[in-house]
Amino acid sequence: MFTGIISHTGIFKEYRIGKQEMVIETPELAARLEIGDSLAVNGVCLSLIWKEKSMLCFDLSKETLSRTRLGSLRRGEPLNLELSLTLSSPLSGHLVTGHIDSTGKVITVQKKGKGIRMTISFPADLSPYFIPKGSVAINGVSLTIVKLHSSSFDAEIIPITLKNSNLSLLKPGNMVNIECDILGKYVYNWLYKTKGKSK
Repeated sequence: MFTGIISHTGIFKEYRIGKQEMVIETPELAARLEIGDSLAVNGVCLSLIWKEKSMLCFDLSKETLSRTRLGSLRRGEPLNLELSLTLSSPLSGHLVTGHIDSTGKVITVQKKGKGIRMTISFPADLSPYFIPKGSVAINGVSLTIVKLHSSSFDAEIIPITLKNSNLSLLKPGNMVNIECDILGKYVYNWLYKTKGKSK
């Protein structure tokens, strides 16, 4: 479990065994992780399988490759990293599982004071999980939906988030990982099943 508050970044180095494994470089976090530990990489919860100095290697499952953009990274690309949540960690963002629902596309990026306002499209099947002022994780970053459209939403990214994450590098046309709010998914699922039983 994670919070969507990014405090570390890493660099994508290479794929191994086709794309069954990926290697990232992160001098800050390498010493803090042990084999088997979880790390959110651009919002995707991955398990560490080996490390060497500042290099970390993770498995990439077929599900991960099909639902996220971790299979289309460019060598040297910056990655958002977040250590897993502990019971004593402050929950500054929202509850993020690291299980990506789908990818979306950046439609527009507009300057908004010292921050930016970004419009991101999403697949139609995710629409029940979005509400105005609700939470969403983009590349692992906890954001608030400021305006909801039929197939996209607007989010404003403040300066400190731009500084600490790779969202500052996004441009129209770029693909991003989307994780919907887990509370919204549970509520929708409960209401859907309850409605079915009442017929």
